[in-house]
Amino acid sequence: MHAETLPPTDVLTAAAEIVGRGGVVVLSGAGLSTESGIPDYRGPGGAYSRNHTPITYQLFRDDPRGRHRYWARSYIGWPMMRNMQPNAGHLSVAALESSKLVSGVITQNVDSLHHKAGSSSVIDLHGRLDTVMCMGCGLRGSRDALHARIAAVNEGWEGAATRINPDGDVDLPDSSVEAFAMVDCAACGGPLKPDVVYFGESVPPARVADSYAMVDGASSLLVLGSSLHVYSGRRFVTHAHKLGLPIVIINQGETKADDLATVRLDAPLGTTLSLLSDLILTDTRKSNA
Repeated sequence: MHAETLPPTDVLTAAAEIVGRGGVVVLSGAGLSTESGIPDYRGPGGAYSRNHTPITYQLFRDDPRGRHRYWARSYIGWPMMRNMQPNAGHLSVAALESSKLVSGVITQNVDSLHHKAGSSSVIDLHGRLDTVMCMGCGLRGSRDALHARIAAVNEGWEGAATRINPDGDVDLPDSSVEAFAMVDCAACGGPLKPDVVYFGESVPPARVADSYAMVDGASSLLVLGSSLHVYSGRRFVTHAHKLGLPIVIINQGETKADDLATVRLDAPLGTTLSLLSDLILTDTRKSNA
């Protein structure tokens, strides 16, 4: 890691002073998971920079061909997504939670990496890719179980990919998509959907209310790896600002809430969070000695 990419010491110290008080709620976005191998949308080399457009809820719901294409691509992408591991950023958040400094996490990501890292108080704002739901009867089930069902009806089908997209699918040629066979809900025969909130779909109201309540009980808000271009996440930053809470934003590149930040760090997430948590936890251990 080149020294010029590290955050300024005085800014890191200012962030540590806020986070070290405890009562921190984390709001995380796709930029936190890029170091695990999952690209984001708007960051350097993100999906938008290579013309990948995520599927919308309306297309998934109304167009059987679009839904079929998504599942063919997602079937190839799921094993790669399932095997992704948390990086230093996720582990640092979990360590701060274990030390009673982080009280909860609101994540816009659907990759479950906060859970894998050991965080326990997590609101998956946009759902989780490891769960599927029926759009007909609402039944939920395991993504791995569905993957096994799909594999059984696609013996001999081949599709290959070297790069995964942020929403868990990959790019495939049309010929591979056409040869792919999809399965439906085993209970009612309805169409299946990953239990995630697509573009154009609303976050369940109860989940939004739980997120607001988490911010209401916070002493500060720590934003990690989100450009905050999407209102779904930015509203919690605005809410924290209205409450008068200190806001620390760590993200590579500009965000839509930079003007609301008490402390702003434009630096790599994994390195910065490791330095931040080490600084805070070292000070905590010294004060408790």
